[in-house]
Amino acid sequence: MGEIALELVKDHKPIPADDALGFGKVFTDHMFVMDYEEGKGWINPRIVPFSSVTMSTAAAVLHYGQAIFEGIKAFRTKDGQVAIYRALDHLKRLNNSAKYVCIPEMDVDILHKGLKKLIEVEKNWVPKSKGTSLYIRPFVFATESYLGVKVAGKYSCYIILSPVGSYYSAGFSPIRIKVEDYYVRAIKGGLGEAKTSSNYAASLAASNQAQKEGFTQVLWLDGVEKKYVEEVGTMNIFFVIGDELVTPALNGSFLNGITRQSILKLAPTLGLKAVERRIPIEELFEAHAKGELKEVFGSGTAAVISPVGELSYKGKNIVINDNKVGPVAQLLFDQITGIQQGLVEDKFNWLDFI
Repeated sequence: MGEIALELVKDHKPIPADDALGFGKVFTDHMFVMDYEEGKGWINPRIVPFSSVTMSTAAAVLHYGQAIFEGIKAFRTKDGQVAIYRALDHLKRLNNSAKYVCIPEMDVDILHKGLKKLIEVEKNWVPKSKGTSLYIRPFVFATESYLGVKVAGKYSCYIILSPVGSYYSAGFSPIRIKVEDYYVRAIKGGLGEAKTSSNYAASLAASNQAQKEGFTQVLWLDGVEKKYVEEVGTMNIFFVIGDELVTPALNGSFLNGITRQSILKLAPTLGLKAVERRIPIEELFEAHAKGELKEVFGSGTAAVISPVGELSYKGKNIVINDNKVGPVAQLLFDQITGIQQGLVEDKFNWLDFI
């Protein structure tokens, strides 16, 4: 594939102040790009000035949805270094998503090299304040101009960067969740385990309705029996039941989150007993009635940990831990963000330093 070409901008954009950052609205000066052509493979990896995408209005992605993406973060550590959190794991998962929608496999080493080189070019964009980060969005889509349902022969892969503010700028507070018993996001054998655009589109109707009803997000149940808990919004879900930290076992219908993996790896080192299994929704309400449901929280790249203070299911409402952040959620949040910021020892070598 050759070396990664570099084209720098002539005029740099102003870098916003940390306290002015939102999420995903400001983008850095440069981006990584490479192309795929059938018979040639992935070619022409390059870093170029950030710009709009130009493609045919008949491009396959616009009609048949061949598109995947990832979400990664880079942080400014306490000593001023830039560290990317679990970059290789995210890029490997991008390839896993590609399989589900027949996108050609990418060379992870080239992607990793391109990502690190891009961040090296854009180091000044990594914010310094606590809770801020540089959000990294790799994505791939079909560009072949063809109106017919088939696997495309041309693709583009991009990596763009966006400095983002603290997810908890208003405080680390529990949220209200509606258990969804009508809409289905994904089923085993579908696209649930892949980070595809269509996967997220399938979540919008239920989420929008829940927000109109005063909830923050929805808790998804399995798409067959509508009985077993799967994930919350676009995050994985955890429960502290008795003395166990419990999360739904992977079954192909929801994403194997990198933060989920981190929690399961960290838990034993923190004295927590982590269990992966099927969890019936009724079990949670029964456990709450017995005083055994102590905490509920989501996990994901954006929030790391998102505590849940209330669950509503078919008119039944329960409040978890008096609607306060629990000790397990707080411990895991502090540990993972501590590793990301260089405040806690990185025993698992999750950080790439630039």
